[in-house]
Amino acid sequence: MAMMETEQDKTLEGLQTAIQMEIDGKEYYLKASQESGNELGKKLLQSLAAEEDVHRQKFEQIYDAIRDKKAWPATDFQPDGGKRLRTIFARATEEIGSRVKSPTTELGAVQTAMDMENKTYDFYKHRGEIAAHDAEKDFYHTVAAEEREHYLVLLDYYEYLKDPAGWFVQKEHPSLDGG
Repeated sequence: MAMMETEQDKTLEGLQTAIQMEIDGKEYYLKASQESGNELGKKLLQSLAAEEDVHRQKFEQIYDAIRDKKAWPATDFQPDGGKRLRTIFARATEEIGSRVKSPTTELGAVQTAMDMENKTYDFYKHRGEIAAHDAEKDFYHTVAAEEREHYLVLLDYYEYLKDPAGWFVQKEHPSLDGG
C-alpha cells in the first residue's frame, strides 16, 4: 500500500508542477500581449494565454480525480494542435503585410515565450515517458505536442518580426533545402 501512495504522490506532484507552469505561461502571455506594439502580437499572445488556461483546467480536473479516486481519469482532451493559432497568425499577417513595427522588446518577449514553451514541452515529454498509465502517457504527449505547436507559431512570429519582407518572400517561395 505504501508503494501506491508514493506513486500517487509523484503523479500529483507532477500535476502540480504542470498547473503552475500553465499559470505562469498564461500570466506571461497576458502581460506580453498588453505590452505588444501590434495587433498581431496582441491577438497571438492572448490566444496563447487562453490555450494555457485550457491546459491548466484539464490538469486541475485530473489532479482532483486522482486525489479523490486514486486513478488517472479518462480525459476527453481534443486539442486542435495549434490550428486556431495558425489561422489567427495567417490572417493577421495577410492584413498587416510587411508594415509591422517590431521593437526589440517584442522580439525579446517572443524569445522568452519560446524558451518557456520549450521547457514546458520537455517537462511534459518527460512526464509522458515515465507515466505509469496509458491514459497519463497519452495525455502528457498530447499536451506536449500542443506546446511544441505553440513554440513553432512563436518561432514563425519571431522570424516575421525580424524581417517581415523577407518572411513573405520565404513563405511564398519556399527554398528547396527548407531553410
